[in-house]
Amino acid sequence: MPCSSPRVPEQARGEHTHSEPPAPHTVRRHSVRGQILDALRTALVDGELVPGTVYSAPALGERFGVSATPVREAMQQLAVEGAVEVVPNRGFRVIVRTPRELAELAEVRALIEIPVMLRLARTVPVARWYELRPLADATAAAAAVGDRAAYADTDRAFHRAVLALSGNDQLVMVADDLHRRSQWPLSTSLVSRRADLVADAAEHMALLEALIAQDLTVVRSLVREHFTGADG
Repeated sequence: MPCSSPRVPEQARGEHTHSEPPAPHTVRRHSVRGQILDALRTALVDGELVPGTVYSAPALGERFGVSATPVREAMQQLAVEGAVEVVPNRGFRVIVRTPRELAELAEVRALIEIPVMLRLARTVPVARWYELRPLADATAAAAAVGDRAAYADTDRAFHRAVLALSGNDQLVMVADDLHRRSQWPLSTSLVSRRADLVADAAEHMALLEALIAQDLTVVRSLVREHFTGADG
């Protein structure tokens, strides 16, 4: 299935004008790899890279307008994140995420995050929760237009901001990794996926209201329900 992600800008590919000296080779290379990684993550979340399908680095590089090297490096990172697996002499196969795997990820996230959020509900000043409302609004805006990739980014940003109030950087990193792994799409229709996003985004605001009210019962219920939903 063709990948419709945008081509990497020419400057990012290392081209330059005589009036602007080129950046060091390592900087250009890292810039391209980062852009390709972002584009591949978007394609994964949008379903443009099909679960079970093998993609070669040279073929993807041609579509992005770059060499195979930054694509291969980005795919290696996605393999570390559990999104793809290496197929020797062929390329990378997109992982098929089963409902059971998603349920297991939701369970682990709940075990980690629910106790933290309950503690934060007891200790974080109300004003700090109000500061997170723009992040909740951003998830709602992405959901309203059915932008799954933007929703994935804003969803993780909201959860990172909540957990960051714990002051535990390791917790934030582990939780964010689990969250990212849970975002690869199932084979659902675009209509149901959009409806799921809208419902999921509404839970963010409801959670903030419960945290502001220090309603621990509602916080526990909302977080558990959020994790077991389609995209939370």
